[in-house]
Amino acid sequence: VQLQASGGGLVQAGDSLRLSCTTSGRTFRQYAVGWFRQGPGKEREFVAGMSRRGDYKRFADFVKGRFTISRNNAKNTVYLQMNSLKPEDTAVYFCAATDSGDVHQIYFVEGEYAFWGQGTLVTVSS
Repeated sequence: VQLQASGGGLVQAGDSLRLSCTTSGRTFRQYAVGWFRQGPGKEREFVAGMSRRGDYKRFADFVKGRFTISRNNAKNTVYLQMNSLKPEDTAVYFCAATDSGDVHQIYFVEGEYAFWGQGTLVTVSS
C-alpha cells in the first residue's frame, strides 16, 4: 500500500495546520495508523496513533490537548489536526500504517509499522 502525506507548510506559533495521509488500494479501516515526526537533528518520534477499528487513540505527551487524529473512510484519508503550534513542533511529519495485530491495538514504535508515507515538512516560526 502507498501512503501520501501532505498539508505541511510554514506557520507562526499559535497557528493550526491539518496534515492529511491518503492511501491507495485498501481503506484505512484495515490499518492501524500512526503519525511520527523527525525534528532537525533529532530521531523520529511517535506523535499520535489510531487503532484499526478507530476506537482507540493515543498521543505523545508533548502534543496532548493540541493535536487530534481522525479518519475519513470515504476519502481513505487520516488527518492530524495540529493546533496551538509551537516552534518545537517544527519537523518532518510522517504517516505510517500496519494491518497486523489486534483491531484495537495502537503501535508506538517505528518498527511495528509496515507502510510509510514520504513525509511533509512543518515549520513553525516564533
